[in-house]
Amino acid sequence: MRRYLPSLSALHAFEAAARFMNFTKAADDLGLTQSGISRQIRNLEEFLGVTLFHRSGPRLVLTEVGATYYRDLALALDKLQEISIDAVRGRSVDSSLMIGTHHTLASRWLPARLGSFIAGHPEIPIEVSPALPTTDFDTTRFDITILRGAGTWLHTRSIELFAEKLAVVASPGLIAAGERLDPLDFAKFPMLQNASRPSLWLHWLRVAGLSYNGRIQGNRFAHNDMLINAAVHGIGIAVIPICYIERELASGELHMPFGEAVRSGDSYYAVYPERKSHQPSVILFRDWLIRQTRKYERIATADE
Repeated sequence: MRRYLPSLSALHAFEAAARFMNFTKAADDLGLTQSGISRQIRNLEEFLGVTLFHRSGPRLVLTEVGATYYRDLALALDKLQEISIDAVRGRSVDSSLMIGTHHTLASRWLPARLGSFIAGHPEIPIEVSPALPTTDFDTTRFDITILRGAGTWLHTRSIELFAEKLAVVASPGLIAAGERLDPLDFAKFPMLQNASRPSLWLHWLRVAGLSYNGRIQGNRFAHNDMLINAAVHGIGIAVIPICYIERELASGELHMPFGEAVRSGDSYYAVYPERKSHQPSVILFRDWLIRQTRKYERIATADE
């Protein structure tokens, strides 16, 4: 008996359009034209006999049926991708612990500690990928994430790990190591900007309790890894979360001439979908994270 299934192309087009809420972006993502996306979705709506989008000029809004269909479809496409990858590599994606976190945390803070989890649980293969605070935990493939925020994500359980602390850092080639300056002297030096968090200088001023009315400008870098490298090479001073620069601070490649780090008001949380809260590997990794961050907090407090 033939299955009642629309074409895979139509499903891909709808999933991309619902994910971006924009036909043009969906077309770019799939390498199609905007008219091609529109045609595929029209065919899908005719096949199902339901309306998936309300169209109001350039704006798209999912209908109630469309929103439910998108949520279930995203899970189904993820599963289809998983079994396809399984066939290629010879083991199930379900056997891996899927970990998501911010790009720089994944490349700096986490690898410095992850070896102990791998050594303690060699039976649990892990996969680490970038994750955003806007992750949809209803449909995500991640088993557990480490995210910065205020602790509020829908359909999740979250546990605070450690507070984010910000510092203005410099290379000893730009400001001599050990030199202590008035915090407001930062304006005398070239400043580096973080394009992914453009208000970070203003935020640092506020949480540090400083009043400054001058201009804040400087060369911009797309993300923290680039910003850190620029600061290490003496291009300028930068506001950076100190959890990203443990190695550079310990080695003396960077130092904090304008005072100690201050709390930003955000924290890093272990966040995992409610539907995966009883998964043994999630519980193991969550508890390991809590132990690791308690050690990190004790060391960080001792250094202050």
